[in-house]
Amino acid sequence: MRMILALIQPTKVKPVQEALAKIGVERMTVCDALGYGQQRGQADAAAGDPGQLLRKAALEIVVNEDFLERTIAVIERVARTGLEGSIGDGKIFVLPVEEVVRLSDAVRGPIAVS
Repeated sequence: MRMILALIQPTKVKPVQEALAKIGVERMTVCDALGYGQQRGQADAAAGDPGQLLRKAALEIVVNEDFLERTIAVIERVARTGLEGSIGDGKIFVLPVEEVVRLSDAVRGPIAVS
């Protein structure tokens, strides 16, 4: 099992959600986030200012291994702006998940993800 943490533009949340639903990924948590990366939160990254925090959306998605690559591919394709993408489009992090416990019935392991 893996957790995908995708930091994307807030305007891309709905299109990503819809595209993931088409491949059977319908469970996720979405949180508002503030931050900056390579561009340091400014149009002119060379200005030297410590940077303004920019709005992002954080998608947390736990998938079984057989869904990992296709989930990443969908997020990459849909969350990117334009054909080539742009600084500020976001990042995707993939983290191992050691255990999942479904609270409603205490089922554990990969089956609890679905």
